[in-house]
Amino acid sequence: MAVRHRQLIVRAACAAAAAALLAACTSSGGDGTAGGSGDAAGPPVVAPGRPGEDNTTLSPEQAAKARPDDRPNSADIAYMRMMPVHHRQALVMTGLAAEHAEDSRVRRIAARIAAAQKPEIEAMEAWLDTNAPDDGGEEHDNHGGADMPGMATEEQLEELRAARGERFDELFLKLMIAHHQGAVTMATDVTSDGNDPYIEETATDVIASQTAEISRMRAML
Repeated sequence: MAVRHRQLIVRAACAAAAAALLAACTSSGGDGTAGGSGDAAGPPVVAPGRPGEDNTTLSPEQAAKARPDDRPNSADIAYMRMMPVHHRQALVMTGLAAEHAEDSRVRRIAARIAAAQKPEIEAMEAWLDTNAPDDGGEEHDNHGGADMPGMATEEQLEELRAARGERFDELFLKLMIAHHQGAVTMATDVTSDGNDPYIEETATDVIASQTAEISRMRAML
């Protein structure tokens, strides 16, 4: 709901700006001289209220000021730096499943996870290149993200690499469920602490998709 309300406010502000521009154009002649009696400030704008609240009528200037500051904050940047590291460990595990899993359902869900998370990594890194190219936040890449929730230890990964058949399937599912739960925790945190609407929407998608996959994997155990 927070994303939806923020989007409505932004749209209202944009509508106000467009209305003001149109009013300015129609109140002047082709040579830039005044040509009409319209109010150059433009008409008022109705800003939708939150659920259960009344709408508010704003002037174009008020609507522009009401536009929320949706610039990325430190929580947004930290999330976008950590999640690719988190996703890459998932790709390590799904790659092992393609070789060592016995249950075809395990191989299929591993393939789906890999297919979803590879483009997510690319999108997150592209966002960082644009929005935080110089923040120097490389600490999670340097130590493998061991402090992130849900990350498997190196010992657990070695055990997974050595496992085969049913033992692999069981261990993979348990580790991936914990891994997904960690991602859901991180995504939930950024929806509360972050400021960027795009990241809030992305994190909400992660919560929905990985919660559904957790349910499917639990049913396989």
